Amino acid sequence: MSAALQVTAFGLALLSTLFLLLATCTDCWMVNADDSLEVSHKCRGLWRECVTNMQDGVRTCDQYDSILADHPVKIVVTRTLMIMADLLAGLALATLVLGLDCITFLKEDPGVKLKMCYGAGVILCAGSILGLIGSVWYAVDVYVERAMLVSHNIFLGVHYDFGWSCWLGMAGSMGCFVASVLLTCCLY
Repeated sequence: MSAALQVTAFGLALLSTLFLLLATCTDCWMVNADDSLEVSHKCRGLWRECVTNMQDGVRTCDQYDSILADHPVKIVVTRTLMIMADLLAGLALATLVLGLDCITFLKEDPGVKLKMCYGAGVILCAGSILGLIGSVWYAVDVYVERAMLVSHNIFLGVHYDFGWSCWLGMAGSMGCFVASVLLTCCLY
């Protein structure tokens, strides 16, 4: 049962880490709200803003000036938290691979392999918390920004909602958390 649980946790951790990486790299953290008058689809991400013309499918993207330039707090904080979550999830995945029973590394010492799985679970938990904080921080900021515009009856032409990248970051973080629970609580 331990080997099946380890492989399940590894599969979930691998998929969740990929989700976190995709969320960090993609550019649809905010999308314009559906409006029948719109002829373009706008996405804002952590690294750039893209506009897709709905009639001919042409997509143009504007890179943000610099990583070190003055950006809104939500972008800087989310970038930092998501990059740290990606690094921790990758480290946990590497540790977990070495700790799996089906890998011949340290086969003669099962206690060390079990501790490696437990350590991978702890690292995954830390990464999942950072990723979840980053994703939720961004989503709450988008919601507050939109609510402030609506409450003041300000219409700037475009209203943004959460994009699929934000949801992907939340899903990846939750998957990493579930994998960490499997590794830390259920493996013993």
